[in-house]
Amino acid sequence: MKKKILLIFALVIASIKVNAQYVSLSNDEFSKLKSLINSDSTAMAAFEQFKSLANKALTEAPDPIEKITSEGKLAGDPDKIKTTKSLEDARKIYALALVYKIDDNKACLNKASEYLLAWAKVNKSSGDPIDETRLDDFVTGYDIIRNDVTPEIRKTIDGWLLAIADGELNSKYMAPGRGTAINNWNSHRIKIIAMIVYTLHNDNYGKIIQQELIKQIAINLYADGSGYDFKERDALHYHIYTLEPLITATTIIYRATGKDYFNYESETGSSIKKSVDFLVPFVTGEKTHGEFLNSHVAFDMKRAKNNEKDYQPGAKFNPLTGIHVLEQAAYFNKKYLVAIQQAAPQNSRHNNDWELILNKVRKPSGLN
Repeated sequence: MKKKILLIFALVIASIKVNAQYVSLSNDEFSKLKSLINSDSTAMAAFEQFKSLANKALTEAPDPIEKITSEGKLAGDPDKIKTTKSLEDARKIYALALVYKIDDNKACLNKASEYLLAWAKVNKSSGDPIDETRLDDFVTGYDIIRNDVTPEIRKTIDGWLLAIADGELNSKYMAPGRGTAINNWNSHRIKIIAMIVYTLHNDNYGKIIQQELIKQIAINLYADGSGYDFKERDALHYHIYTLEPLITATTIIYRATGKDYFNYESETGSSIKKSVDFLVPFVTGEKTHGEFLNSHVAFDMKRAKNNEKDYQPGAKFNPLTGIHVLEQAAYFNKKYLVAIQQAAPQNSRHNNDWELILNKVRKPSGLN
């Protein structure tokens, strides 16, 4: 209840505070990105893909859904299919916001606002971090345009996102003794809360989420670089799935506060850096791993029986699936670029090149 009271108070503050952007890019960084797009063919090609998506989104209507339903659902489940279709709005919002910022296209600003308002009026918090982690492009897109929307629009969207953060902070899945309180669920919970509170510049909740991150590093990751999820699922797929949100949260917090939780080592000897380093030889191909052979989670077996190919016991880990983690980690240390090039040679295009492009314009000093 105390947390909820704080959050209601923060809603009033958030509705009038318009500040620097940590989840997306600052105005200066956007200027650098614009110059990079105009001078670098890779950046230009990546941006053109977003521009194509934004142009398409301008002709379409938002498709909000009241409850995101994906977690615990098998491929082919009607509710999961419906959710996946609705969540196509996420990338549209990001693309619209990005094109607005780079090209000063007011039509894209208005359309991004329309999409976000539609979702703010329909979508309800579930407190399920595996479902709500998929709102990340909504939050990043909003971070891009928040300073440029009207106070009325800002108040409505802020209220929606704060309700999401509140639902996650008080989620039943985080009750002591539940595996979801320490596994990848909590990593995704930390990510989505961090994205929201630093978009809305909620100082009270920013401190809370840093404390949550410190605890998660200590209990979810191990000193040898492996982690709870890897041991529980016997799958690098889930090692990646817990690292991606932790690095996202760590990057945002570093940008906002200068505190480096990527290299931070817990009292148990664990760190995000060690867990990324644990993954590297599997991404470069030096090591291989048969996935899900000794998983302790019944849902993994259900997915295997549902003929979902990525979850078949013994299926060889696909190194390309680990590249995004290394791209994220390259924000903190360029050494991961070597491993990325080993896994995806320069003559092959990888879906997550955009992360590296962003790193070129938001790279901080004092790291590496």
